[in-house]
Amino acid sequence: MLQRLQRLWAGDLPLPEAFWTWAVGGGLVVNVLTSLLFLALVSNDRLLLAFIVGYGCSIPYNVAALVGVWRSADRYGGDAALADAARIIAAVGLLLLSVT
Repeated sequence: MLQRLQRLWAGDLPLPEAFWTWAVGGGLVVNVLTSLLFLALVSNDRLLLAFIVGYGCSIPYNVAALVGVWRSADRYGGDAALADAARIIAAVGLLLLSVT
């Protein structure tokens, strides 16, 4: 797992894997889980811990996924418009997941 994350960060993964597996799939899992934990902690008046869990876990993951997609798109040998679309969708999606 750590090796895959390192390859993601370096942009060494194929663009479809970086986008669909890490940005879309992983992004949804990480952001839903941290949001649920955030809400549970807030409802138990654990505000500082809620902030740390809610943002301290999701934002670093979202940054790593976005960097991985961006770098993988640089190396993508297919249609440049597809690579640009992956960058834009990942950036907008992960930004929205980071602030909500």
